[in-house]
Amino acid sequence: MSEKKISASESSPIASTAAKKSEIFRFNASYIAILHTITAYSAFIAALIVGTWLHYHKIVQNSSFGYPDEWFPSVSATIGDRYPERSIFQVLIAVTAGPRFLLLIFDFINLYRKGSVLPYIGFFSGLLRTFTCGGWVYITSTDDHDWHDIFMISYIVLTIPWTVCITILSKPGSFERQGRFYTSTSFFAMLVPLVYWFIQHKVHVRPGAYSIYAYFEWALILLDVGFDAWSIVDFNNIDIAISGQGIELTGAKPKTAVDKKKQDELLHDEFTDFEFYISSINAFVFWSVVTSLFLCVWYFPLWHMGISGYEAAVFSLFLSPAILIIPFVRNFISNYPSLTKTLTVLLGIGAYKVHEPENRLLTITAGTSFAIVSLVVDVWSLSNQPKKFNSYIISILIGLLGTSVFKFLCFSNNPIWPIMHKENGGYNEVGIFVGLIGAFFTPQLHSINSTTHNVKRAGGSFFLAALGIGGYFFSIESYLSDTSTLALWTWEGYPVKGPLPVTGALFNIGAVVLGVLAAISIPSKFFSNKFYNWFIGGGSAFVLYYYKGWTGYAGATVYSFYLTSIAPLIWQSSIGYNPSLLFFVGFFVHVFLGLASTWIVAYAFVPGGPLLRERTDIILGTSFVSILAGIWNYNLRRRSGEAVKIDFHGKKLFRQAWTILTVLLAISISAFFQRYAVESFKPYNAESKSFTTGIWCVHFGLDNDMWSSEVRMRDLIRDAEIDIIGLLETDTQRLIGGNRDFTQRIAEDLGMYADYGPGPNKHTWGAALLSKFPIIESSHHLLPSPVGELAPAIHATLDIYGELVDVVVFHSGQEEDVEDRRLQSLGIQEIMGNSTRPLVLLSYLVTTPLEGNYNTYVSEKSRMYDIDNSDWDRWCEYILFRELKKVAYARISRSTITDTELQVAKFKLLTNEEKQEIDEPFLYGNNYVNEDEIDQNLRMPQIFRGDGVRGHRYHVFDEPRYFAQEKN
Repeated sequence: MSEKKISASESSPIASTAAKKSEIFRFNASYIAILHTITAYSAFIAALIVGTWLHYHKIVQNSSFGYPDEWFPSVSATIGDRYPERSIFQVLIAVTAGPRFLLLIFDFINLYRKGSVLPYIGFFSGLLRTFTCGGWVYITSTDDHDWHDIFMISYIVLTIPWTVCITILSKPGSFERQGRFYTSTSFFAMLVPLVYWFIQHKVHVRPGAYSIYAYFEWALILLDVGFDAWSIVDFNNIDIAISGQGIELTGAKPKTAVDKKKQDELLHDEFTDFEFYISSINAFVFWSVVTSLFLCVWYFPLWHMGISGYEAAVFSLFLSPAILIIPFVRNFISNYPSLTKTLTVLLGIGAYKVHEPENRLLTITAGTSFAIVSLVVDVWSLSNQPKKFNSYIISILIGLLGTSVFKFLCFSNNPIWPIMHKENGGYNEVGIFVGLIGAFFTPQLHSINSTTHNVKRAGGSFFLAALGIGGYFFSIESYLSDTSTLALWTWEGYPVKGPLPVTGALFNIGAVVLGVLAAISIPSKFFSNKFYNWFIGGGSAFVLYYYKGWTGYAGATVYSFYLTSIAPLIWQSSIGYNPSLLFFVGFFVHVFLGLASTWIVAYAFVPGGPLLRERTDIILGTSFVSILAGIWNYNLRRRSGEAVKIDFHGKKLFRQAWTILTVLLAISISAFFQRYAVESFKPYNAESKSFTTGIWCVHFGLDNDMWSSEVRMRDLIRDAEIDIIGLLETDTQRLIGGNRDFTQRIAEDLGMYADYGPGPNKHTWGAALLSKFPIIESSHHLLPSPVGELAPAIHATLDIYGELVDVVVFHSGQEEDVEDRRLQSLGIQEIMGNSTRPLVLLSYLVTTPLEGNYNTYVSEKSRMYDIDNSDWDRWCEYILFRELKKVAYARISRSTITDTELQVAKFKLLTNEEKQEIDEPFLYGNNYVNEDEIDQNLRMPQIFRGDGVRGHRYHVFDEPRYFAQEKN
């Protein structure tokens, strides 16, 4: 076939009237590359899903280690070791062969250069490479290890001429040439860590090394297929026409341009009031679904005590936009926008109907994927309608604020999350009803086909735009999705020197409201200058990070305003680029930052974790610099003078936004007065002058079945009549925890003061103190941790019946980190030893009774005594005390709330006479008495006798242990 015949400029789509009449079928050659990409990826992904589902422990097993030392399967183990995943992979990869050979042919035709040898080298190396692929696919390492490796090495070697030739032959300066260059460079760069970790596995026999090796091996697969996917862009200029006269290759049909009148209408068209309100409802659903994904994923590493494999669900955030590279898919979704939004509601909010945690995660992952796809299509459809696009941006902000306001109303939980249901305060049915209204009434936006090609992409950089989108999404989801998140960043304990979650909420909401109104009213040029971004944005972020109390919260409030006000700049800087690819990269940045924000505290459990250990400054700084990249791109494009005019602000949008913002403000103020405590709290047994303490590790407020558990916790604490309780593993004010604070619900419902403990920027898993007695003062401590996780502690002084009593809540480090736990025991010993008051330690010590570090906690220096040193069946939770009279001790079973029991101890204050004549052997010894000898108002609740209630009962001793109150 001659070069002239396939030239778009020299051949019409239909050569003649006769040919036109006889044409049977016409399709664009890009569908060949699309089909190749889908079949190739699906072969590997399907094998991975089936293998993980059926044989997870077997496919992560290697010659040296198994689960949990190894947690991620290699490519060869996934596709070649077991049935049926091996068969599924081989069938799908066989189907890929047809598109593969066509891809080679059309790459040769499209990139052919007369007189150049490169097209021939590229074609034949690609052909041989395809056959060697068949070699290592159908001869697995299990079948014949040597031949499998020979074909694999040949495949990688042939990749060099294939990628080099195809990249060089691509049009100079084109987007696809840059894409091929970066993809192929990344491919070969991955070989370095791949070899390194293989040596670590094979030579040094290092546990976990093969799983890390597998990460890079899978990355090679993604990049390999991704390199060929750039042909989708390349083949857009070739149509394949099948007619009665044969098969003909022609230039693609020219796109129909929008006429000047239509273009002007699009430029000045605005959302109607109804459209804006519907868009805001859809945005509320979008944020409710997207913010639940990390939270649901978090359940699995918690219960697996390490990487579980389910973390891969977060990849849906950046993989979902990739499907829109297929023209048919994006046009179909654009023409039927209600479809994806309905699926978002049914799968995202409706996921609560799925009771198995694994299946619920898969359901919410699907819902999130449709939410992301819907967002990207909306952006694509509105890319040439600046007024509507600006309204859409504002509705996205209002939707996020709406989730934050309703979380404030519902004690920091989004009532339509899939961890909620009717029994724990969920309103999922209402959410589905409202969400479906938004979905069904979603208007069809202007067709993608008629607008996309009129958007000019002059100046700026694709990667700067993607960085801006990624950093911005991470920032607003991490810092603005709950009213109490930034308040707890600045919380330092009692006496109160800054905002509490309730008192700080209105400041946060007010800052976001003002930011939205500023984004509408003030020209974008004002927000794009260096002073505003570096001084206002950067300065407020620094104050938030560095200062505490009201000063730090002032920085948090300004930063909230800043993030909201720059929204139009970040979004508008993305106009003109392919949204599918832009959001693919942008959400990859978002996921990367999201995982990194977990690594800063989970460093002891993940490969390479120490690199980010306790580096909140890096995460906050990186997200801010990413935002600056988006602002920079906006300025570059604006200075080019060729970008579409984007400053469209008007009274109509202001009125539409203010209407909804007024409602949200009214709800917020109502919630504030409803939640603000005005009455003093009363202990359960004030008449007996006794108080009950408890210690409980609550596993981040997610029960065994992945439901939010604070309502069940509240009920047990109430029934056990606990006046002072230490809760451990409570820091959920981060992306993976859903940015929520479940202690708010418990404390407010039970009438208790709350100290959240070290905040989310202190890199601990959290420790909280709830008390019915006033907290006079408290300090937060981070105990020594050279190797493992940071150990949080709260040292508080309470006013108990007019006497000052110290309470220490403490969570020790992991069993594996012996030196950490020793140093931490010395640190707590010093805190307790320096106190001059009666003291109770509510703790998680990770030690055996009477052994090891136990003798540091219970020692002459600490002056502390065990509540019951004959209770040998403890490993983690301990209650220690001094200068108090112990009354009773019990252990209550947890049911399915968490993985740790609730331990409780009842005390009385010593009288003046007892203080002067302390008989320590008697006072602190295990002088057991029968319950009948104890006053009625000092007895433990009878509700937990026998079978107990709701799965909670006294266990180990079958009844509480009571101690003598006075000498006989």
